[in-house]
Amino acid sequence: MTSKATAMIFTSEGKPFEKQEVILNDINSNEVIVRIVYTTICTSDLHTFTGRRSTPCPCVLGHEIIGEIISKGQNINKDYNGHLLKIGDLVTWCVYAFDANGKMAKKGIPQKSEDLYKYGHHKFIPEDGLNGGFATHCVLKKGTAIFKLPDFLSHKQSAPINCTHATMAGAIRIAGYLENKNVMITGTGMLGLSACAMAKESGAKNVFALDINPERLAYAKKFGANKFIDAKLSTSEIKSLLSKNEIDVIIDTTGIPSVMETGLEILTIGGTAVWIGAVFSQPATQVNAEMIIRNLLTIKGLHNYTPNDLGYAVDFVSKNHSKYPFEELVGEEFPLEDLTEAFEIAKSGKHYRVGIKQ
Repeated sequence: MTSKATAMIFTSEGKPFEKQEVILNDINSNEVIVRIVYTTICTSDLHTFTGRRSTPCPCVLGHEIIGEIISKGQNINKDYNGHLLKIGDLVTWCVYAFDANGKMAKKGIPQKSEDLYKYGHHKFIPEDGLNGGFATHCVLKKGTAIFKLPDFLSHKQSAPINCTHATMAGAIRIAGYLENKNVMITGTGMLGLSACAMAKESGAKNVFALDINPERLAYAKKFGANKFIDAKLSTSEIKSLLSKNEIDVIIDTTGIPSVMETGLEILTIGGTAVWIGAVFSQPATQVNAEMIIRNLLTIKGLHNYTPNDLGYAVDFVSKNHSKYPFEELVGEEFPLEDLTEAFEIAKSGKHYRVGIKQ
């Protein structure tokens, strides 16, 4: 087994990543060491890098990761779905480790467990082992749901599964039955495109995409959207465009209060709004309680996801990897040592994702 690893350490907002050599300590019977083969830079990584989101420092960022198993504890024999695991298998895993017997896990929301251990968000302590994607290796702790990946998926297709697609799988789950419904996705970034594809495959009658960027709106067509709305229009103008298409479900990926408020106003009676984008500080969202009550509206929030959602996401991308251009979403690739440059490119917004290959 490799005894040394390299990590690119995040120390402070906007500062270059610091390369550090780390000793890989022996693991216990419930842990796994993976050699990271690919990581994509998530928007939340950018929020941390630019100071929009706080994280303990120093830290090894990166959580959209895939890797090959190089060592595993004697208690780790199968993945979450019961598939046998062996050295050399390519795997993804939940962005957190949790105690299955904990209070929140028993409530069905393990992502809110009391002692959650989040990959790419946890403070880096060499003695604790590597815990983020921007390194050569990662140590998977006890309580991590691991999923074996099929050989036919490319690294670009696979890396975002355990964040983007798993989160959206959770949003689709709580949105409920979508067959023959009109679904609107607000925001057509990485999450929004995933939402369009999942809504389409869930049997939605129409998939509306709303965004201020016409190029992104046009691109959403490749991911199943068939109706397009300019977000610069007023609420009344949007309502006029939708006069013949009542919106049953809105999934918001923007986190922008005005967009979420508009979404509530254009929902049909009995409609559902699922909010997943508001994961950073914003002004308060104004909710008209009388409108919510009289129109029988439901608002649901989702932060992160459950292991079952990740399992759904793995299956979804595996089944539809040839139907939707998931690989195109990673626009540029960089080696690990050029991580700072990669972040600068990612900040530009030119690409949905930037990849770090090993």
